[in-house]
Parts: sequence; C-alpha cells; structure tokens
Amino acid sequence: MTFRTKLLFISSLTVAGAVALVTGAVAISARRAFERIDQTRREALLDQFRRELDARGQELARQIEQVASSPAIEQIISGTAEYDRAQTEAQSQSLDFLDVVQPDLTIISSAHWPARFGYKNDWNISPEDWKATNSFLARIPLPEGNAVALVCVRFAPGGKALVAGGKKLSPELLKSLGIAPGMRALLWLAPSELIDAQGPVANPEKLASLIADVKGSGRQSTATVQWNAQKSSSEAFLAMPLSERRQLMGVLLAGTSLREQIGLERAILWIGILVGGSGIVIGVLVGWWTTERVTHPVERLAAGARAVAAGDWSTRVEVLSHDEIGELAQAFNQMTEHLIEQRDRAIQAERVAAWRELARRLAHELKNPLFPLQITIENLQRARARSESEFDEVFRESTATLIAELSNLKTIVGRFSDFAKMPPPRFETVDLNQLVRGVMKLHEASLLAEGRPAISLSLELAAGDPRIAADSDQLRRALGNLVLNAMDAMPDGGILRVATEKIENGVRVSVADTGQGLTPEECERLFTPYYTTKHYGTGLGLAIVQSVVSDHHGKISVESEPGRGATFMIELPLTQGDNI
Repeated sequence: MTFRTKLLFISSLTVAGAVALVTGAVAISARRAFERIDQTRREALLDQFRRELDARGQELARQIEQVASSPAIEQIISGTAEYDRAQTEAQSQSLDFLDVVQPDLTIISSAHWPARFGYKNDWNISPEDWKATNSFLARIPLPEGNAVALVCVRFAPGGKALVAGGKKLSPELLKSLGIAPGMRALLWLAPSELIDAQGPVANPEKLASLIADVKGSGRQSTATVQWNAQKSSSEAFLAMPLSERRQLMGVLLAGTSLREQIGLERAILWIGILVGGSGIVIGVLVGWWTTERVTHPVERLAAGARAVAAGDWSTRVEVLSHDEIGELAQAFNQMTEHLIEQRDRAIQAERVAAWRELARRLAHELKNPLFPLQITIENLQRARARSESEFDEVFRESTATLIAELSNLKTIVGRFSDFAKMPPPRFETVDLNQLVRGVMKLHEASLLAEGRPAISLSLELAAGDPRIAADSDQLRRALGNLVLNAMDAMPDGGILRVATEKIENGVRVSVADTGQGLTPEECERLFTPYYTTKHYGTGLGLAIVQSVVSDHHGKISVESEPGRGATFMIELPLTQGDNI
C-alpha cells in the first residue's frame, strides 16, 4: 500500500470514525433521555392507577354501606323478600357483584348468580381482609369462569348478615385514567384475560414472558415488545403485580410507544451518514491535495535512495520548496556528498589496513619456518669450520630439516594463493548425497587411524537423492574443510554426524561434532579471515568455506555451546538462475 493510499485511507477513516462516534454518542444520549422520560411517565401511570383504585374503593365502600342499610336487605335477611331481590339492589348501585350472606358465609341472595342460594360464599372475605381496608381485590366465581373484582364487605344492621359487593376490573377503569399521548395501560387478569381501554388485546402471547416474569418474581419488571415486522411498532412496558393476601390477582402494564424514539434515532443515523459521507468526500479531496504535495517529493527521495543503494552515489534530488520536504531533499544531497567522501576515505583506509593485515599475517606465518632454517644454516657453518667429517653428518641432518621447512613454507604460500585466487564456480547438476558420500570416503581412513581415539561416523541423508546446481569441486572442498575442523575438535574421539535434508526451496547440509564447543564470541568471529581457535593453521579454512557458500548464493551458520560440540549448517538453493 502506497503512502498516498494510506494517507487517503487514514483521513477517510478518521472522518468516518469521528462522525460515527458523534452519531453514536448522540443516539445513545437521545435513547437514554427517552428511556428516563418514558420510565417516569410509566411509573406516574402506575401511581395514577393506584390512586384511581383507591378512589373507586372508597366509592364502592359508600355504595355497599348504602345497600347494607337499605330496607331491601332487611327484607332479604328476614325472608320476606324474593330470593333474587339482590339483583335489584345491585342494579340500583351499578354493582357487578352482590351477595347477602349469613355470618357463616351461607348465601341468602346473590345478584350475579342467583342459583348459588344456600351455598357458601367463596370470595375469601375473611374479617381480617375487609376490616383492615375499605376495599380489596378478590377472585369472583361465575358460571362461565372467574372474574377479578374490587370488593367491599359490610355488616347489615344488627349484625345478622354480611353484604359483599364489588365491581369487575374492566376497560372502563383504564379509560378513566388520564393517559398521556403515546402511552396506554393494559390489565392482565388471572388466569389469562388481557385487556386495554378498548377491550381484549390482540397478540397477547407477546406479553406472556413479561407477565410470567412478574408472576414468578412478584416484583415490577420491564420489557420491550415489537408487535409486527416494523420496528416502529415497538412498545416498552413496565409491569406491576396486583396482589391480595400474597395471591396474584392480575398485572397492570404501562406501555409507551417507541415510535418517536426510533424515528429520532433513524433521523440521527441518516444525518450521521450524510455528514460522514460528505466528510469522507472532503477528506479524500484534501488528502489527495496533501499527498500531491507530499508524495511526489518523497517519491523523488525514494528514487534517489534506490539509486544510491544501487551504487550511484552521485545521485542528487532537485529541491523544489523551502519547507520540511525541501530541507529533507537538501539533507539527502548533503548526505550523498558526505558518503562519497567517506567512501573514498574508507576505501583508502581499507586498502592500508588490508595490506598491513596481510603483511602481519605473512610475517607471523613465515617467522615460524624461517627460524629453524636460520638455526640449521648456522649449524652447517659451525660444522664446516670444525672438520669436514663432522660437516658431512650435520649436512645430511640439516638438509632434511631444510627440505621439511621449505615444504612448510610452500604450503603456507599455497594457502594464501588459493584464498586470493578463488575462481568463480562452474555450476552443474550435482547429486548432493553422492557428493557427501564421496567426501566421507576420502576421510574414512583418518577417522579410524591408528594411534588416535576413534571417531564414529553417522550419516543421515535425505530421501530421494536431492539434486542441486553447484560446483562439485568447490563444494567438496568446503565440506572437506568442515569435516577436518570437526575431527580436530575431537582429539579424544567422539561422534561425527553429517546430514542432508530438504528445506523450502533448497537443501541443508549439517556437520556436527561432539567436541569442546565454541563460545558465542568465537562463533561470531569464526568466519573472519585469519581468525582461528587452533594453535596452528592460517585461519583461512572457514573463510574459504564461507566464500564458496556465498558464491553458491547460500548461507552458513554455526550453533555451539562450550562443552557440547558444534554444528555447522550450510543452506543452498536448488537452482542458480541462469548460471546452468
């Protein structure tokens, strides 16, 4: 992803995120404000229902007292009135239910169910219920079922009978409530009747879970109901239990329409989308203008940096402004000038250091064989001065020493020559496993040589005989050097493990020993020319190995800990491009 694209994306994302955050915050604040207002209105409606129920209870108590003191009740008690006379009294006071009962609750006359004459009244109108209050809720048995009513009980004059009357909880009660627009009251009466001010409610099953929650907990509960597929049909309810003597008589539900709230939230959402879209367009335009002023100079700087990385240190970037980008271009040009100067100084210093290091190494390597040569020649001179017979004996011994030391000098010069004249590899298809077997065959005798502890060999070769593009002679020489190093690291014997394996896009050759191991510092310097951990040698063996691996476009690494041996790993690609 380019910088321009990132800048455009970030600016657009920032604008869209800010608008989304503000829109969400406004929508949440509006919803919470609506919820607080609606909660207050619903609770006020419940309080109003309680007050209305108390007022009706007082009015009902007055009506029952009038009925209880009427001559008609005296006639019913004395038996001089007809058995259904209670119906006339109930109608005169607009009562839905009226029973005249004896103190043992035997019905003398019933207005709503005349056939109950002589039966026991089962309204649960015990004195502890009706003496403590003007009215209370009770479940009234009817021929067609039960009804929940507001009931009042009073003694007739003389205490010879009780008068129990009540009014059914009906839509008229809900109509009498002063309900604000957008609200309504619903009344659920046990066992299953659900009504509002207009009568039975459609789809009562949608409120079943809320009613069940109130029935189960006996406390107020809230819920939101969506009546149809339109979200605007949603309604929030606060439900209050109507209980008497710990028996649930019904549930009052105060509902508030969420149409206005949902409409406002949609309006806020569309405004947010409109503002966000406009902001994104403006952000893209501003971002495009900004990137035009920023990315072009940056692209020129990037092109200049690539040119410098490719070796053209004379690259310069045109300065087109005097702002921070212009200062960056000027700094880039100054950097390239300083790089050229530093490169020249570094090249000169490297040349001097290289010649000094080469001279030091040559002096160090040649000093050892030159000293015995000097001593041998001095011995010859002294023997020649003493006698010819002694000179012949010394001459024979000295010539052997001279030949050995000259051979050592030749070997040293040859190693330096080999390192200096490493030829480029000639790639061909090589069977890696076969090459490893050949190298180990050459060193098999050295592993089991007499007079030194034996070194056991473990070969773990990859299946399928992997083939790679390589210079077989150079690779064989590099592996041979690693094997010799591993053998030198195990003067007391051990195990030499040589393995090949296939890796992604290449192969790996590992040479491991169980010798003394290396410190982390030694591992870091191990492939430096002329560095060696041995008491002998030129320190060029591993440098030659690294050179061969590098010419094959591979890499070499070492893993080791003191006392736990060392493992050298060479990773090589399968092919070498157009080289074969």
